[in-house]
Amino acid sequence: MRGSSLRRPVMIQRLRQIAVTIKIKHLLCCCIVLAFVLFATRASNLMGWTSDDDATALRYSTPRKRYAILMNTWKRHDLLKQSISHYTTCMGVESIHIVWSEPDPPPDSLVAFLQRTVKENSRNDREIKLRFEMNKEDSLNNRFKEIKNLNTDAIFSVDDDVIFACSTLEFAFTVWQSASETMVGFVPRMHWIDQAEEMGKYIYGGWWSVWWTGTYSMVLSKAAFFHSKYLGIYTHHMPASIRNYVSKNRNCEDIAMSFVVANVSGAPPVWVKGRIYEIGSGGISSLGGHSERRSKCVNTFVEEYGGMMPLVRSTVKAVDSRHLWFW
Repeated sequence: MRGSSLRRPVMIQRLRQIAVTIKIKHLLCCCIVLAFVLFATRASNLMGWTSDDDATALRYSTPRKRYAILMNTWKRHDLLKQSISHYTTCMGVESIHIVWSEPDPPPDSLVAFLQRTVKENSRNDREIKLRFEMNKEDSLNNRFKEIKNLNTDAIFSVDDDVIFACSTLEFAFTVWQSASETMVGFVPRMHWIDQAEEMGKYIYGGWWSVWWTGTYSMVLSKAAFFHSKYLGIYTHHMPASIRNYVSKNRNCEDIAMSFVVANVSGAPPVWVKGRIYEIGSGGISSLGGHSERRSKCVNTFVEEYGGMMPLVRSTVKAVDSRHLWFW
């Protein structure tokens, strides 16, 4: 009897250990199942590009108002075809306006390809309008010439060699709708006070200064939303000396537009997090002395604004929490 009474606590201990082991295994199984479900629901977002099913879902979540795409191009017809083929699949696009400043008109083969692409992607009672905005002279100011008969307030200004997933573009559009007086874009830049010079002098800060400090005061028009009214302000009300400077130096039209929007709105831009697909080669930013030329633009424009700096700094970044594991 005594031996059996001694074995009883040992058996109870083992039973408890087995029960604990079963609970741990059960908990691990639950964690694995939960992780699998989370991964499955977010797998499509992690892939980057939107599928046909994603585009259909976007159609139902698209806000009532749509936006126009204003695309700048210059003798890169293959890139233009690729960009138009993509953006015509985005459900929020109402029209596409191609800024054409080449000496020759668009080739018939290019026009036919783009029209065919637009027709193929204009489905589900959604007809996209495509128009070439023709210009007699080659000037970077052409990018922001006023466009007549626009049906949208929102404009997405983009280069022909920059592509964003449709879901990313739609998210940025919803951000712009909550801050329609300012610029909302994907490429932030900053202006800094030049400590080595007298007061009132500034230095143009590129991406690395934004990355290091988390501060910006501009979003470049190579990928940004803004209100269509700013086209008219840029063309008719911005100091003519700034337009002349842009034409002569073939640079800084994006900084000039940032000045216009900040001067009217008195608000900072909004930086949106989004993956950029650059399908072209490096532009003027890859050339030597780029930062110095941009700094000169900033200081020249400040002088034209009566010595007042209109740009407003910000540290805000808009992030789509639906596409993040943790937020």
